[in-house]
Amino acid sequence: MKFTNKILAQTLIQLCLDKGINHIVISPGSRNAPLTIGFGEHPEFKCFSIVDERAAAFFALGMAQQLKKPVAVVCTSGSALINYYPAITEAFYSDIPLIAISADRPADRIDIGDGQTIRQENVFHNHILYSANCTEGDEFQQKNETEINVALNTAIELSGPVHINIPFSEPLYQTVDKLLVSPQNVKARLDSFDLSEDLAPFQRKWNSSSRKMILVGVLPPNSVEQRFIEHLAKDKSVLVLTETTSNLHNENFISAIDQLITPLTEEDFKNLQPEVLLSFGGMVVSKRIKAFLRNYTLEEHWHVDSKKAYDTFFALTHHFKTPINKFLTEFLPKTNAVDSDYREQWLSLKSYRLQRHNIYETQIPYSDFMVFSEIFKQLPQNIQLQLSNSATIRYAQLFNLPASSEVFCNRGTSGIDGSTSTAIGAGYASNLPTIFITGDLSFFYDSNALWNNYIPKNFKIIVINNGGGGIFRILPGEKDTKVFDTYFETKHNLTARHLSEMYGFKYQSIAEKEELSKGITTFFQADEGPSLLEIFTPSTINDKVLLDYFKFIA
Repeated sequence: MKFTNKILAQTLIQLCLDKGINHIVISPGSRNAPLTIGFGEHPEFKCFSIVDERAAAFFALGMAQQLKKPVAVVCTSGSALINYYPAITEAFYSDIPLIAISADRPADRIDIGDGQTIRQENVFHNHILYSANCTEGDEFQQKNETEINVALNTAIELSGPVHINIPFSEPLYQTVDKLLVSPQNVKARLDSFDLSEDLAPFQRKWNSSSRKMILVGVLPPNSVEQRFIEHLAKDKSVLVLTETTSNLHNENFISAIDQLITPLTEEDFKNLQPEVLLSFGGMVVSKRIKAFLRNYTLEEHWHVDSKKAYDTFFALTHHFKTPINKFLTEFLPKTNAVDSDYREQWLSLKSYRLQRHNIYETQIPYSDFMVFSEIFKQLPQNIQLQLSNSATIRYAQLFNLPASSEVFCNRGTSGIDGSTSTAIGAGYASNLPTIFITGDLSFFYDSNALWNNYIPKNFKIIVINNGGGGIFRILPGEKDTKVFDTYFETKHNLTARHLSEMYGFKYQSIAEKEELSKGITTFFQADEGPSLLEIFTPSTINDKVLLDYFKFIA
């Protein structure tokens, strides 16, 4: 086996190996040659070659999302590194362990006019858990080992992004037959997050409250033990609001939050106002629930998370810094079910809304709403469902999804930029068939995601193509003007057909109501390899159909 002769590269590579970081996504370049050689020649690393650094970083993020352990991305010097930034920010806010490794020129070559040279040290300062800035030279070996250990351990311990910047002087391609260094591996320490605080005051408040709301944001599947789900579902004083991305299911939970609360009157909102709000999970999609909880002052808001607590509703009173299962294990045994009509009142309204929802589905024209309705009705069991942002995730909030679906969406920053790349990385790392649903702008924006040799055969993409950013039509402002068409809706006539052909996807399209149900059925049944279904919808009625929906279900 060949090894790069760069001691600094050998140090990093051996420490990655010692810590079990063995998935490495590499983008081409010359300055990163020592790293490419070192990782690529070693049989214990699983290396991936992806040209576009932005796509590479999101692909790695998708893998890390599923593997629940760090994945590294490696790039050359210069602007290549900056292409990692969107994925870095998503990893930062979604608590995903992503390791950005950048090759650099030595310090004396910065800002003197060399090509592919920028100020790389601390470039992700505002959205990184740790930046390790290494220095080439034998005299810096102890410092470099420390920096790399700290960076890698931080990614493992705190589950988030880190950056390791490594300068290399030329020559870059020389190899040796044996290792030249044996770095010390300082093992990561995983906190047990024991609850040391006194829960009695919180349990007393819980037991004395007849209106308690639990709001659950983004959670990986199986995050909450079934016994706790069943316990909370039985308490009539507890109303549990979940989102598509929470991966929590129970008939006594309310999963379509916007469906429930959008038509409410001011008096209704006062009746919904909880005495205690308990939240856990990541970002919340629903703007309406955020507006409600901000406008109607909360007495108590407790958030449970081992890492952080955002004051999303401007009323955070306590952060339980522990995993949710550990909290519920300690908290629930000394709580009592409280006699209350709080939950039943809102479950009754949920039932009414669902009846109206079902009626509305039967009388709408061909539109985005109809398409999403049909897709979610026909979703196969036991899949990984990846959703893009903007309209896709918001429509998904209005429909019942199979409990067997594992649902993911980049809600850390809620950007459309890397949804496809993330889905492909996640699909590669998952044992489940993956279906990715996206809008046209998100799909075309990240079209380099398909330039990827690691797309699973059971990977399917559904593109809802309404000819632009249709979600902007529901926003205030004058529609159907040149400025709106060009700069907001960004109308276009693009199709995914030629991209599908170029990248080896089996392509299928639907353009009218009569084709919809059968076309989706055929698409889900096909298993010849990666496939793409493009569903064309009108661009001018979707906003009216959606807005009328909330009036109809009232």
